[in-house]
Amino acid sequence: MNKQTVITDEGLKRLESELEELKLVKRKEIAEKIKIALSFGDLSENSEYDEAKNEQAMIEGRISEIENQLKNVRVLDESELSTEVVHIGSRIKVKNFETGEAETYQIVGSTEADPMNGRISDESPVGMGFLNHKNGDKVEIDTPYGAIKYEILEILK
Repeated sequence: MNKQTVITDEGLKRLESELEELKLVKRKEIAEKIKIALSFGDLSENSEYDEAKNEQAMIEGRISEIENQLKNVRVLDESELSTEVVHIGSRIKVKNFETGEAETYQIVGSTEADPMNGRISDESPVGMGFLNHKNGDKVEIDTPYGAIKYEILEILK
């Protein structure tokens, strides 16, 4: 049984558009590469053919992965988001006690995580650490790099 994935509307649109790109564009491109590689003859020494087949397997794997995610997806109704406690979909402004800096994050489902752009998975140590906390709460989160202390300054709409 696959677990349900919570995703924002924006994340759903991104996944659907990636799936469409893979199915309509990438599949055709790789089929063309395979056709050209086959025209070179002897497959036992044909690195272009091997490379194209590997690329095809990766594309098909990603298509399958996205299709499975979409089967078990629940789109977050952003109008229902509250600013009382942190939950999936919340945008939060926190103070990192180590650096003294304020940082803004959005807690998202694992398929949408992009830590370099402030989108933290609800399944990551940091994402889980913020869940169900309120404005003003001080949170200590164990990370692979040691414990980090934060204060939740604001839960944004």
